[in-house]
Amino acid sequence: MQNTVNNAVVPGEFDGQAVLVTGGGRGIGRAVVLRLAAGGADVAFTYLSDERAAADVVADVKALGRRALALRADAADATAVRGAVDAVVSEFGRLDVLVNNAGVGALGPIGELTEEDVDRVLSVNVRGVYLATQAAVRHLGAGGRVIMIGSCMTQHVPFPGGTLYATSKAALIGLTKSLARELGPAGVTVNIVHPGPVDTDMNPADGPFAEAQAGATALGRYARPEEVAATVAHLAAPSAGYVTGASVAVDGGLAA
Repeated sequence: MQNTVNNAVVPGEFDGQAVLVTGGGRGIGRAVVLRLAAGGADVAFTYLSDERAAADVVADVKALGRRALALRADAADATAVRGAVDAVVSEFGRLDVLVNNAGVGALGPIGELTEEDVDRVLSVNVRGVYLATQAAVRHLGAGGRVIMIGSCMTQHVPFPGGTLYATSKAALIGLTKSLARELGPAGVTVNIVHPGPVDTDMNPADGPFAEAQAGATALGRYARPEEVAATVAHLAAPSAGYVTGASVAVDGGLAA
């Protein structure tokens, strides 16, 4: 697995570009939205239910001098996913970068996970990503970017109970590599970022399982969402035009 880091915000790096980040109302998605907006992009993002958090992100993007568009969409809803892509193109007139960040998890012994758990996780983490990408590629031209948010659990699973989540994120590796081959001739790159434990409201650094997760990394700590966003921004940038089909670890050395 490749590792890369580029933490500097380059003013104007994404000027004139339009971006869609799924699940951009909080956590890693929010950090990605703000990082790309800071580089000059107009950014749309989807969210599921937290309208107040979405409004806050819109305000933050506008404070950076960029246009923002919040779209309420369930990643498991095919019509909503396709509609979000269409709305971005309608509002901004183009689409240059898709960041497939929306995801859910269901942890537990394989014998205890329900059929509903399986359907929900695969619908959001795999089917929704596929459909969003399928809709987006119609609009991406040369220099376009598709970036998946995977998981360190595709490479190293330090604790039991992650079968369903790891399965869903591993599927995105195959999607990434296949699409990189398919879209390469058009000048579109496709890459996947694998975060380790990240300090978000879904998995806080002071949560009940935090000590074990942090201890499993080489650095002994959680990542900040902004650290993951920095790598996403690097892959989205024009300077990363020769990086495609890559799996990039931002996991604090968890898989080392």
